[in-house]
Amino acid sequence: MNELDTELMVGQLTRRGLVRSYDEAEADLLIYNTCSIRDLAERKVMGKIGLLGVHRKKRAVIGVTGCMAMAKKESLFKKLPHIDFVVGTNNITDLGDVLDEVMAKRTQVIRTDKQFEENLDYLVAKRDDPVKAFVSIIRGCDKYCTYCVVPYTRGQEVSRSPQSIEDEVRLLASQGYKEVTLLGQNVDSYGKDTPENGHLFADLLYRLDKVEGIDRLRFMTSHPKDITRELMEAIRDLPSVCEFVHFPIQAGSNRILKKMNRGYTKEIYMEKAAMLREIVPNVVLGTDIIVGFPTETDEEFEETYEAFKALDYGVAFLFEYSARKGTPAYRWKDDVSKEAKRERLNRLMDVNAEASARHRAEMLGDEVEVLVEKVNESGQLKARTRCWKNVIFDGDPALVGTLQTVKVHSYNHQTLLGDILVPATV
Repeated sequence: MNELDTELMVGQLTRRGLVRSYDEAEADLLIYNTCSIRDLAERKVMGKIGLLGVHRKKRAVIGVTGCMAMAKKESLFKKLPHIDFVVGTNNITDLGDVLDEVMAKRTQVIRTDKQFEENLDYLVAKRDDPVKAFVSIIRGCDKYCTYCVVPYTRGQEVSRSPQSIEDEVRLLASQGYKEVTLLGQNVDSYGKDTPENGHLFADLLYRLDKVEGIDRLRFMTSHPKDITRELMEAIRDLPSVCEFVHFPIQAGSNRILKKMNRGYTKEIYMEKAAMLREIVPNVVLGTDIIVGFPTETDEEFEETYEAFKALDYGVAFLFEYSARKGTPAYRWKDDVSKEAKRERLNRLMDVNAEASARHRAEMLGDEVEVLVEKVNESGQLKARTRCWKNVIFDGDPALVGTLQTVKVHSYNHQTLLGDILVPATV
């Protein structure tokens, strides 16, 4: 989502006549588009911008945007007095006006509205990747998980109209894009806030699958509480929809899930995961897990550990809990020691490494469809399977942007290695 917001801001600034610089020292305008989901991300931003106030010789206009802007608001001016503006996630369309005000009045400016209005011109996005594109379908989140700042930094859920999404996807197809990833904090909630449009998420997938030229549709992220059988059947039935579902469990203990306010039990999650695998037999699941949530006991972590092993995820993002100011969990004592968090995280990482190696070994000899994304630094083609596996092989650079079939013969770390079969037409 942050990458897409960056592309939208770059597009707006380009329309105003600004030229993008890839040399920080030469830039007249520096914008830091930030994330607040983890404490480490915030600390890196504060350190980086803090150094600009000390070491930078050229006086650039400096702005902070994104989730950190929403979370910290005016306090950023106190901590970083040399920044010029703060623009929240719901005010991307105000960027030009903010710059005008900063330049005209030479004063600090802040725009951080709580509610997002669906008035973004998504067609202005300036994308660097010529093959794959992100498309926002719903912004915000109504789930209020107790550890998460997103509902406070991005506001409540607001769905785009299905027609505007289709128009953008058709434009991307006409520009040669082959893969689109539909974005939302919870894509499964798409359309629930706009019943007058008559489209829920599965309906939107059926609509976009008809767009000629788009070979692959992906989406993230799905919430276990809201995923439906209709969505599972759409993944099975629609040729363009990839069989990969990011489906975060977060914890395997029902008490911890309730304390997190996730809205489901481990048993419900397991049932939905089993249903998904029954309906879409070749589906690959991804997950997020937080270890060391306040009051999590060793026994409760063991429940998470066993669930993680049993579910055999293809992709896993594993984190130690870090308290986020402004969330309900911030009021609770962070009572799991750093040592316990690290030990629990390492145990999950070991399981994940073993599962990843086994999955790669199981693919040896397979012939897989890949979308060629780019030429890597070694001059080989880098591609990705429908289920999110990276593949590298030798081939003509002209194949970038095409679907090819590759026979896997080995792997290196997280990457599959293979040989291209008869190249499809460029």
